[in-house]
Amino acid sequence: MVRKVKKKRSGIRIFVALLLMVGIAAFVYKAIDPAVSIPPDKLNSPNAILIRLKDHTILMKKNSEEKIYPASLTKMMTAIVAIENLPNLKGEIKLTHSTFQGLYKADASMAGFQPGEQVRAIDLLYGVMLPSGSECCIGLADQIAGSEQNFVKLMNQKATDLGMHNTHFENSTGLHNENHYTTVKDLAILLSYALQNDTFREIFTSPRHATGPTNRHPRGITFHSTLFEDLNNQTMIGGEILGGKTGYTNEAGLCLASLAKVGKQEYILISAGAKGDHHSEQYNITDALAVYNSIRK
Repeated sequence: MVRKVKKKRSGIRIFVALLLMVGIAAFVYKAIDPAVSIPPDKLNSPNAILIRLKDHTILMKKNSEEKIYPASLTKMMTAIVAIENLPNLKGEIKLTHSTFQGLYKADASMAGFQPGEQVRAIDLLYGVMLPSGSECCIGLADQIAGSEQNFVKLMNQKATDLGMHNTHFENSTGLHNENHYTTVKDLAILLSYALQNDTFREIFTSPRHATGPTNRHPRGITFHSTLFEDLNNQTMIGGEILGGKTGYTNEAGLCLASLAKVGKQEYILISAGAKGDHHSEQYNITDALAVYNSIRK
């Protein structure tokens, strides 16, 4: 009789222990349950980082501290430094012939302004970010710092101030230079900061912008965001991409910095190094849609 009671108690203990093990396993699984369901190795981009903007929590990363060439993602720094150093966004800036020197030869992306054109600073900022206009970068740099070289010093100082420890800029446009580099983690720090500025956020999230009339374009110019053009009506499930900046050089590959809203939260994704070019499938866009669609609501 005693043996049977002992056996029953032993069985109860084993059952309780099993329940505890299952409970602990469930808790641990929940604790490590990933915020996104897509594995990083499934991305086309060799470098990527996803951050929840509200609390800057890193939800996914892939070689996020590896050195990359940022291409035109550089222009995010150009824009925020310009915004913070311009006394009047409605003031006019004259683009001189020297503004364009070397840009055509380097096959730099342009917004469409001309030498001798007098353009409002705010329109140059939209020209920097939407069509990725290199002449806009040089025009702003010359106006603010007297030369692009001096303006780049402001960019590097800002990078230091923000804690972008693995970043160095050589120009304001993102044209390739061996000593012009960053990481997707550093770019996430930059974008998180820049989006706190209302002017930057407004530009970053605009699909298009019509400039005011100028002495060379009396009807103005209408810019279209390269991001929204590359999206080509592709949409997210349960959310939307709010804005972004594309980038590409042969050395940098296809790059993208984007802001999206999924549910009630905002997220930023920086990706770089995807294979392809302007004529191939836009794998930077493909990756962004895949990542944002995989976020657990």
